[in-house]
Amino acid sequence: MEMKANVFKALAHPSRLFVVSELAQGERCVCELTEMIGADKSTVSKHLTILKHAGIITDNKRGNMVFYSLQATCVLQFISCIERMISSRAQEMAEACG
Repeated sequence: MEMKANVFKALAHPSRLFVVSELAQGERCVCELTEMIGADKSTVSKHLTILKHAGIITDNKRGNMVFYSLQATCVLQFISCIERMISSRAQEMAEACG
C-alpha cells in the first residue's frame, strides 16, 4: 500500500501532471521541461526526481544532457478517468445551477 500511495503522491502536483502529459507525447530533456513549466531548473529537477523514484518516468543521460520518458504509461488511463469524472461533475453542477 505504501508504494501505491507514493505513486499517487508523485502525481499530486500540477507541474508533475504536466510533465507526465508532456512525456506521453515523447521524450523530453530537462531544458525543454524547464522552459515549458516556467520554473527554475532545480525545481523541475526535484519534480522529475519524485516521478522517477515513484517509477513513473525514466531517464537517459546522453553526454551532458538528460532526457526523460514516460515509463508507467498506465497512469495515462488513470488521468483520463479523472478528467472524465471532473467533466461529469462540472456538467452535473452546471445543470443543478441552471
